[in-house]
Amino acid sequence: MLSANNQVKLHKIVQEHGFEHALDYLKKTVRQGIRLSKQELESYEQVGNSRIGGDPDLPADMEWPIDEDGTPMTFLAQLRLSEIAVHDESSLLPKDGMLLFFVGIDEPAYHIEHKVLFLTEEQLHSATHRLSPEDTTLEDDFTGYQVMGRASIEPPNYGYSDSEQLEDDEHDYDQYEELTFDLTDNNSGDLAVMFGYPATQHGDCEYEAALALLTGEEYNYSESKALERITVHMNGDQTKAEQEVRDTLLLLALDSDRDVGFCWWDAGELQFYIRKEDLLAGNFTRTYCSLYSS
Repeated sequence: MLSANNQVKLHKIVQEHGFEHALDYLKKTVRQGIRLSKQELESYEQVGNSRIGGDPDLPADMEWPIDEDGTPMTFLAQLRLSEIAVHDESSLLPKDGMLLFFVGIDEPAYHIEHKVLFLTEEQLHSATHRLSPEDTTLEDDFTGYQVMGRASIEPPNYGYSDSEQLEDDEHDYDQYEELTFDLTDNNSGDLAVMFGYPATQHGDCEYEAALALLTGEEYNYSESKALERITVHMNGDQTKAEQEVRDTLLLLALDSDRDVGFCWWDAGELQFYIRKEDLLAGNFTRTYCSLYSS
């Protein structure tokens, strides 16, 4: 459910763009997210701040994550939760500690090997700047930038939106996109989003991620078959299976960015998913990573 402030903002922007016909639909479908925007280049003078690219901060006794072949994974981002969770209007994230994201080889575009680490506040106090190994899985050098979070309203994108609810004789999808830019306060410095809608053409990313997280099975691009397999896993309870799909959350989506050096295939998006139950429990050992590229 949207916060009171976000409800006011949604009403205001919908009215400004003349989309009152879609207000009820948007009330039901918008998500409360967190946008991460690029700030200054990382100087590493501060330990434990939020950054994307560059090198991480790790405790001395923590080993660098490796892939199944023993190759060090590539560091992507670290998010200081005391800086980020204040923008989490759905109260999903832990209030302190830090999340760190590492990735293996990004081929194929599904079941990508990765690691999400959660450092407690106590572990964070002993963390120091750690240089990345000379050779990591992606063989790329990503430039580090400090990032800042902000609360955002995330409307359904092309893959998830219902054109019949949005478009009429006076409004087309291009006009809807203008509305979405205003809702998200979109700017060129945005690098990532949490708890929004993943970039996709088909709107089925949560089915893929839920199937993988619950059963370990590979998605065959059929929502109905994925739901069938999840239902079997839930002892035949389709209601619980459907809820599991709804509760599969986009933990982090990293956009391609020239300054950092991220380029996910053809300028796509790297996506990390987590079950709501695990997130609320502070369990980041079970996540799913995939990639979308046009």
